[in-house]
Formats: sequence, structure tokens, C-alpha cells
Amino acid sequence: MTADSIDTAFQSRLTAVADAIETTLDGLLAPTGLPGEVVRPGRLLEAMRYSTLGGGKRLRPFLVVETARLFGVEGVGPLRAGAALEMIHCYSLVHDDLPAMDDDDLRRGRPTAHKAFDEATAILSGDALLTYAFDVVAGPETHPDPQVRADLVLALARASGLGGMAGGQALDLEAERRTEPHTPDFVLQMQSMKTGALLLFAVEAGAILGGATPEQREALLRYGRALGAAFQVADDILDAEGDTATLGKAAGKDAGRNKATLVAALGLEAAKARRDLLAREAQEALVATGLGERTAILSEAARFTVARKS
Repeated sequence: MTADSIDTAFQSRLTAVADAIETTLDGLLAPTGLPGEVVRPGRLLEAMRYSTLGGGKRLRPFLVVETARLFGVEGVGPLRAGAALEMIHCYSLVHDDLPAMDDDDLRRGRPTAHKAFDEATAILSGDALLTYAFDVVAGPETHPDPQVRADLVLALARASGLGGMAGGQALDLEAERRTEPHTPDFVLQMQSMKTGALLLFAVEAGAILGGATPEQREALLRYGRALGAAFQVADDILDAEGDTATLGKAAGKDAGRNKATLVAALGLEAAKARRDLLAREAQEALVATGLGERTAILSEAARFTVARKS
């Protein structure tokens, strides 16, 4: 395959998966309740749908779907796992935007959830999305084997909780209160938790659903770690160089709040070099899967991560 044909295939798959995830989320967030639910309050459900539907590149669920697809596993299971992961991601954005956290008014080019609704509803919508994500992953529709579902639940809990995304957000908030410069090691650790953990889970979930061998799974985890790190460095660079209209959120806030970023710790040019190195490391890790050209789409995802403009 040529570089152009790989890029075309990647863009086509990214769009197709985003559409499929949108449909899956729309169905999961329907007014009709599930067995065991009493009622789905209308305003709460509206806030959940507002924060989840109609926005974003869906990169995390894309990685779930495409990693599972390496092993010939497609359809409802990967889509449900990807939708659950997107719920976790969207809940984190809702809570991150709150006045007590990053205090943002704009997300994906429109008012944040607490501005569109109110703070209490935003908090509850995040809580509900987080909880519902585990409901979806644990459901038999995601995979017929209860051990596979249990493995997914455990991995998602570790990625999103104390030692993962939530812990990373806590470290990020603590960093803002410091006056001394942040070291590159601290920044990398914090970012591996706050952002990297969910991206790593996306790849791990696909490997679990696909029945990857231990060697293939380890190679894919190396890919996921490098990709997650590259994604966050790219975000730091976009905040430093981008504009609000393009990003769909406030630009240039990191420097003003003493955010722990590699741009601040290393400088802009060194951060760009680190970003590109991580992307290459991600692509090189795929070679060890032994899956050859089947990994071309995931390899292109690494290039896309560092080349994106929003």
C-alpha cells in the first residue's frame, strides 16, 4: 500500500467507526430504560446525550475497534466496548470543565455541560456516564465469555480510577498549585495517567476481545503507551500554538495556569521532537505483533495523532 492509500483507508475507517459509535451511543442513551432501572430522568439523560453525542473524533473507540479487527473480531462487541470507553472519556471532560477543576466554558465549539445545564446536573451526568460504562462492558452483548467481560471491567477500572485517569487529574491539579518548574519525569508520569491510561486501555480492550497472544498483547501495550504519550504531547503543543476557533476550546490556558506540560518542561521544539519520537516508537512496536500489513491502520493512527490540528 502507498502512503496515500493508507491515509485514505485510515480516514475512511475513522469516519466509519465514528458513525458506528455515534449510533451505538445513541441507542444506549435512549429514553427507554433497561431491566432493573426505574426511570431515566429526562434532564439528566439530555445532559448525558449533550456531552456524549455529536462531537469528537472518537479516537479511543476507534482504537478498540481496529485493534480487535486485527484478529478478525468485529461487530457489536468492540462497538459496545468502544462506546463504554467514550462514555468514560466524556464524563471526564464534563468533570474537568467544572469550575472546581479547569473552569472551562467551551468544549467542542459549544458551551460546556455546566454552562448548558447547571453544575449539579453536569456532575450527575458525569457520574451516570461513568457508572453506565461499566454496565455496558459487563453486559453479555459485549462478549459471551464472562471471563473476557471481567477482564475488560478490571482493565477499565484500573485505567480510569485512582492509579489511572482520576489520579492523573489529581496530580494535574496539584501541579497548578506549585511554584517551581515541573520536571519532565513528573509531567510524563502525570500524563501517562490522565490521558495515556484510557488510550492504553483502548488498545488493551481490543487485544482482549481479539484473543491476542501474550506476545502480541505486550507489543500492542507498548504501542498504546507510546501513542498515549504522543497524543498528550501533541495536545500540549496545540494549546501553545493553536487558536480557540480551531481547537473548539480555550487555547493558551496551560501557560497561564502553570500546567504540567512537556512544552513548559522542555520547550516547544524539544516537545515536538519528543512527540515525533513517541509516534515512531508506537509504529515500531506494531512490528513485534507479527501481524504485518494488518497493522497499517494502527500505524497511521500514530501519524494522525501527531499531525492533527484539533
